[in-house]
Amino acid sequence: MHTRTGLVFEFALVVALLAGAARAEVKMSGSFVADVTCPATQAIKNGKNPGNISTDAGQSYELLAGNKDAPTHYLIRVPGADPERRWVKVDCGHVSGGSASTEPAAPAPAGQEKPDAPASGKPEYVLALSWQPAFCETKPSKTECKAQTAAGFEARHFTLHGLWPQPNGNFYCQVAAADRANDNPAHWRDLPPVELDPNTRSELDQVMPGTASALDRHEWIKHGTCYGKGQQEYFSDALNLTRAVNASSVRDLFTQNVGRDLTSDQIRAAFDSAFGTGAGERVRVSCLNDHSSGRRLIGELTLGLAGPIGPNSSLSELLLASVPTNNAGCPKGTVDPIEFQ
Repeated sequence: MHTRTGLVFEFALVVALLAGAARAEVKMSGSFVADVTCPATQAIKNGKNPGNISTDAGQSYELLAGNKDAPTHYLIRVPGADPERRWVKVDCGHVSGGSASTEPAAPAPAGQEKPDAPASGKPEYVLALSWQPAFCETKPSKTECKAQTAAGFEARHFTLHGLWPQPNGNFYCQVAAADRANDNPAHWRDLPPVELDPNTRSELDQVMPGTASALDRHEWIKHGTCYGKGQQEYFSDALNLTRAVNASSVRDLFTQNVGRDLTSDQIRAAFDSAFGTGAGERVRVSCLNDHSSGRRLIGELTLGLAGPIGPNSSLSELLLASVPTNNAGCPKGTVDPIEFQ
């Protein structure tokens, strides 16, 4: 027969165990943006990885949880994987938006006024720009990568990955379940087409080479539906912002250093020069690994923005109105030349 003390002890032990189990996952929101290619495993301890799934550098994934309050691993959703819920090490990338992304702002230099930041302490938008030759080194079978040429736009310009309203947990706003289910690269062509005026369509096909693989359909379904405007305005705004970077000394820095290394400090300094002191603190660099050559390549830049975006918006003002990030991302990488190395 159990004593009353024994029953109380057993009950307390069960409560403690349940509480511990409940804390095995700490719920988080926002996005995990991969800085490098890393295994995405079903379990942390045994490393089981059905399908040998890995993150793609520069790709954004829905963030679900951490393994504890100060996580060593993030639980993310990888569309198309089986199962989709996967664990990745925290040093494989960075968090954007949501409950896990708040970072202390860097103090303003003495005598310099700090730009007003959004009340949320987070960017309101993230503009993601790719260096397409690096992307194609890891995705050579993509239609757009097979078509790349030394005379092409993507050889010497940044290309548009996407414009992402924050927090990125605002995915798929009023999107039908069937379209959401089709939002993985193998089924992007099954998503509804993006309807644009002829001039915008022509520019988008050039500036976003991934339209050859229906990337525009994915970006609209996942991010654009949460932008608060129609398809025409969403892509026009994104193109205007991309055009501003490509017309700046940031692009010059890249084109003058093709085949050589750049540091995140150099890239951020170029943003300061082009868009005002402090602009670089709103920029994060993502790198990817070219497994065929062992090179570490600069794959993407993500820019934190705040304020209303429209046809006449100033990229400088949008950058400086956002919050700084203390995480510059990848410290150094190579500016990849066009065509496969």
